[in-house]
Amino acid sequence: MNETQARAEICRVGQSLFSRGYVHATAGNISVRVDEAEGDGLVMTPTDACLGFLDPARLSRIDARGRQTGGYTVSKILALHRTIYATARAFDPATACAIDTHSIHCVAASLDATGSELLPALTPCLIMKVGHVPLIPYQRPGSGAGANTYLRVGMVPALGTVSAHFYNGLVWLTNTLQVLLIMYIYARR
Repeated sequence: MNETQARAEICRVGQSLFSRGYVHATAGNISVRVDEAEGDGLVMTPTDACLGFLDPARLSRIDARGRQTGGYTVSKILALHRTIYATARAFDPATACAIDTHSIHCVAASLDATGSELLPALTPCLIMKVGHVPLIPYQRPGSGAGANTYLRVGMVPALGTVSAHFYNGLVWLTNTLQVLLIMYIYARR
C-alpha cells in the first residue's frame, strides 16, 4: 500500500471502529506498512488522537529504522507495533497492519480471563474466523515487550486487541472478535 492509501485507510478504519463503539476517546492505534518503493516504514496514528476524527495529514510517518520523519508525535505504542511486525513477518511476510483498540469489551473480557486463552470455543465463527486468542502478559506501554510471539490476535489486559495480519482481513477479524466478545459478556450475565 502506498502512503496516500495508507493514510486514507487508517482514517476510514478509525472512523468505522469509533462509530461502532469499538474504540473510545483517544484510546487505540492503527499502523500500516508502506510499500518499499515509498521508503518502507509505517504510517501510524499519533499520540492522543481520537480514531473517529483522524486527519490524514497529521498521521505520523515512521521510517524503516523506527524514527519519526513526519506528522504529529507518534504514539508510545510504536515499539509494540514494530515488534508485532518484526515477529509476524517471520511467519507472513505480507503482514501490513496492526490495530490495538482498547475496546471496553476486549478489556473487560481480558481482565476477567483465567488461563492462557481469552475465550473458550464459543461458536464456529470464533473457531473458523478468529481462532486462537492468547492472553499476553501486560507490559508497560512503549516497551515493545509482549509481542515476542507470533500472534494474529492477542489480548493484553487493559489494552485490547493487538493484531497483525493482512490489512482487509485484519479489519474484519477485529470486528468479528468485538462482536463475539459482546456475545460472550452478555452470555455470562
